[in-house]
Amino acid sequence: MADSDPRGPPGAVRPVGEGPWPVRRRFEVTYHDVDALNHLNHAVYFHYMETLRCDYYLALLGSFDPRQLDIILAEADCRFLAPAFFGTVLVGEVTPARPIGRTSFVLLYRFMDPVRPDRVYARGRTAIVCFDYAANGKKPIDPALRPRLEAAAIDPSPEGWSGPRP
Repeated sequence: MADSDPRGPPGAVRPVGEGPWPVRRRFEVTYHDVDALNHLNHAVYFHYMETLRCDYYLALLGSFDPRQLDIILAEADCRFLAPAFFGTVLVGEVTPARPIGRTSFVLLYRFMDPVRPDRVYARGRTAIVCFDYAANGKKPIDPALRPRLEAAAIDPSPEGWSGPRP
């Protein structure tokens, strides 16, 4: 896997690309993040998903300033498939799921072994709503972003998710 690209999100392994799984980032399981059973605490995956979500969406906006975010999290799910232990390196990826809604969309996540990509530690899903913070309500997806979301969107079924959520 390549080193970080300075044109992409800070720390991301590759910049936002076109097509499925456009953002990839490495996460190392640190001592701080292991639980009493010596494996990655399940709650940490939500932090990893948040990082990937910001990597992806801020790059779509053309900004790395989190104050530019115009989305809000409506729902988050994670399926824990295999334990990741202290020192394990995970590769996390994010992509939108089909269909893209009018005001909302779903992002899918997966966390894999960088050497054996068939070994998946966890899969996640978040429902995202475009939000107008000044008006305190949802708003339509920016028409300039919609084609890029649709171009990267995948069928969620092969990833173990079915049907639209938002």
